Amino acid sequence: MSTEDEVPREPYRLKKLELAELSDEDVMERCALGSEAAFRALVQRYRTRIMNLVCRFISDRDRAEEISQEVFLRVYRNRERYRKSGKFSTWIFTIAVNLTKNEIRSRVRHKGTYSLDAMEEESGGQGLPFPDARPLPDADLGAREIQERVAEALRKLPPRYREAVVLRDIEGLSYEEVGEILRIPGGTVRSRINRARLMLKERLKPHVSLEDV
Repeated sequence: MSTEDEVPREPYRLKKLELAELSDEDVMERCALGSEAAFRALVQRYRTRIMNLVCRFISDRDRAEEISQEVFLRVYRNRERYRKSGKFSTWIFTIAVNLTKNEIRSRVRHKGTYSLDAMEEESGGQGLPFPDARPLPDADLGAREIQERVAEALRKLPPRYREAVVLRDIEGLSYEEVGEILRIPGGTVRSRINRARLMLKERLKPHVSLEDV
């Protein structure tokens, strides 16, 4: 079932220009009132970010697309539960992270009763590879090499460090948002991110200048 199957007909018309000028929270408020245009605007704003986030933890791109679609279905199904006092980005990323963690746990169970960290260690950091994210042919060779080195270094981080640094340094969320999404206190957020950055620095040092990252 696609996200389009569950969205009702537009009860009132909203111009794209009007929606473009609204914050995520205001658009979500209109979505909660039944606006199809508002919902589609949110999908447009976040589909690439959500897909990229899921792909950084799941190697199966087709499955990542299914999970991303489920994220938006849950946004719509639970639209009336959203409270404008909270940031929409925090809410949707929480849904995405939780669904992704469920998928990873399911994969771990199928492999046996190993913990996620144990699987990472036994596989030499290759247990949860990134999908093929090769740049376009006309991409700068130097930039491509840096991108590959960074992706490789991220891939080898233990999950608890990787998810924190991805949300903070790649997705650009605040420390408070990261803590809310991962359900960990602020001190733990900063500790994990700092630890992740140190590990990345050590892994990247032989290959690239940190100024290039």
